[in-house]
Amino acid sequence: MSATADELMRSIGYRAEKSQKTLLFFANTNLIVKCQSIASQLDNNDVLIVNDGIGVDIGCRLIHGEKFTANLNGTDFTPYYFQHSGKISKVFLIGSTQEVLDKASLYLTQTLGQEVVGMCDGFGGVRDSGLIARINASGADVVLVAMGNPLQEKWILDHHHQLNAPLLLGVGALFDFWAGDKPRAPRLVQQLHLEWLFRLSLEPRRLFKRYTIDIMRFLFICIKNK
Repeated sequence: MSATADELMRSIGYRAEKSQKTLLFFANTNLIVKCQSIASQLDNNDVLIVNDGIGVDIGCRLIHGEKFTANLNGTDFTPYYFQHSGKISKVFLIGSTQEVLDKASLYLTQTLGQEVVGMCDGFGGVRDSGLIARINASGADVVLVAMGNPLQEKWILDHHHQLNAPLLLGVGALFDFWAGDKPRAPRLVQQLHLEWLFRLSLEPRRLFKRYTIDIMRFLFICIKNK
């Protein structure tokens, strides 16, 4: 889906009015490379996939000769959703460590004014057989899953039909940003579309393959699938 943040908000709202669940995924190059094994599951009326980052813009220009309308990364759109939805959401957090979850929860309540109704770490907690029942019992209407690609997308696709929450998002490193454990790039760097380089400079060992070999794999996938 190519859209502005406002258009994406309206689409989510329209789907909610029709009682249609929304599984929202932010497709950066890493997601496209790592989620090839579950591509068939993404072909689902409940799934909305939006573009995230300059890499997919390059792919779009390469194949279609044009860029996307706007960059809809989860780090920016998720707080935008909460600030513009016109309601206080009941949010359940899944992923990361308990320490990060506690800090992210404070940010979500104190800064964004939402209600956190539950949380579960992305290690032992996410394997708890009673997790789905806990989420439903909490009354959550938004579930944020931060386990990285493709684990977060697979978890959402595997469990969404059991959940009552109408909106589920795969949000990557968002909890780390909210907790203050990872810094965002300065605004100017973001505007120059160089946030990837900022992150690479902070975590070269973890991200080197993503921004070298995996970029080539991404471009091959784009050309192959057009």
